[in-house]
Amino acid sequence: MTAEERVKATRENIKKEKKAKKETEKGKMRIRLIPIWLRLVLIVFGMALSLVIGAMVGYGVLGDGNPLDALKPSTWQHIIDLVEKEKE
Repeated sequence: MTAEERVKATRENIKKEKKAKKETEKGKMRIRLIPIWLRLVLIVFGMALSLVIGAMVGYGVLGDGNPLDALKPSTWQHIIDLVEKEKE
């Protein structure tokens, strides 16, 4: 075997190894069941839901009021008026 044939054989082996490595990497590629954008939407939705539930529990259970009143704009306007009155 000449030097050129050995170099050519080595190059062919390197190509084969790279091809085999790519094939195994494709097999290990992770397929996400839930896309990243949907995960972010779910997180934002969960945080908003937690905020609403927390307000209802705080107003209804701790404040001895009707939990659904925590969702009314008039309740929040009253709270804002109380906070602004204390600032003065």
